[in-house]
Amino acid sequence: MSDDLLRDTQNRMAKSVDSLQRELGSIRTGRASPALIEHLQVEVYDSHMPLNQVASISAPEAHLLLVQPWDRNNIAAIEKVLRRSELGLNPANDGQLIRLPVPPLNEERRKEFVQMVKHRAEEARIAVRNIRRDDMEQLRGLEHEKEISMDQAQRAQAQLQKITDAFIEEIEEVARRKEAELLEV
Repeated sequence: MSDDLLRDTQNRMAKSVDSLQRELGSIRTGRASPALIEHLQVEVYDSHMPLNQVASISAPEAHLLLVQPWDRNNIAAIEKVLRRSELGLNPANDGQLIRLPVPPLNEERRKEFVQMVKHRAEEARIAVRNIRRDDMEQLRGLEHEKEISMDQAQRAQAQLQKITDAFIEEIEEVARRKEAELLEV
């Protein structure tokens, strides 16, 4: 019973780390990457869709992104979303595709992005701790209902803490790598 709970806990915590990695991939580092913009929501066909579902995104150079809409009628909506994004990019539209030059980051912008990384890492740590809290309560409930013994509950709680510590350390490592990438000149 507690083994199933611990496996479920690991899966949920792994999803939190994966979510953090996806979020951090959308923070620009001065190098062009399709992950910077692929998640942006574009209003097309009377609905909101991710940019990567309405256009192809490529990075032919280290400081340039190309966005080629599959339907040219959507180019204005895509350009509008790119201008309004918090990425500080200035799209150039030639009627067929959109060029997005990715300028090198200045020191002030780098520090803003580092703060954003720290904030998102803290959100991921909170998510992992909330999962731990919920599962601790579930273990206590199982013990109270006499479905598991006190010893089993204590072993499971200790194992749960080890799992939590491992995921918190993984979050720290992901954040450290992204911060180093941002501060690299």
